[in-house]
Amino acid sequence: MSNKKKKKLTPIQQEYQDFAKDREPKPQVLKNCIRAFLVGGIICTIGQGLQWFFMKYFNFTKETAGNPASAVLIIISILLTGFGVYDHIAQWAGAGTAVPVTGFANTMASAAIEHRTEGYVLGVGGNMFKLSGAVIVYGVFSAFVVAILKLTIKWLGGM
Repeated sequence: MSNKKKKKLTPIQQEYQDFAKDREPKPQVLKNCIRAFLVGGIICTIGQGLQWFFMKYFNFTKETAGNPASAVLIIISILLTGFGVYDHIAQWAGAGTAVPVTGFANTMASAAIEHRTEGYVLGVGGNMFKLSGAVIVYGVFSAFVVAILKLTIKWLGGM
């Protein structure tokens, strides 16, 4: 609590704040980091295994095998979200499940599941795109900025 707010508290309130602060559980940062690292690593390893599978058995190149591997990870993430398993994994692993592809798929699927009673267009569609809209806009804007920078550097290099 900030010192400004502490000054406005009565002595009993300040004593209670100190009492509560002493008994507040300390975050287990190292344990949480290890869990996030392990689960994030497992998700990435599964993705790499899928990429290898598509290269080995379907004759994809290294560059093109990433697309179906990402699609399979998205489908698995959506299924696990639908069955309620992904939330338990995320509760245990924390940020480790925020690997961009699976984390984004989980967010979209959970928004769809949560708002399905409001209808398909306004409930499911509307709330899914509330979440993804910011990501899409950021991605498009970032691509625009990078393209402008690339063109500027190319133009300056040609002078």
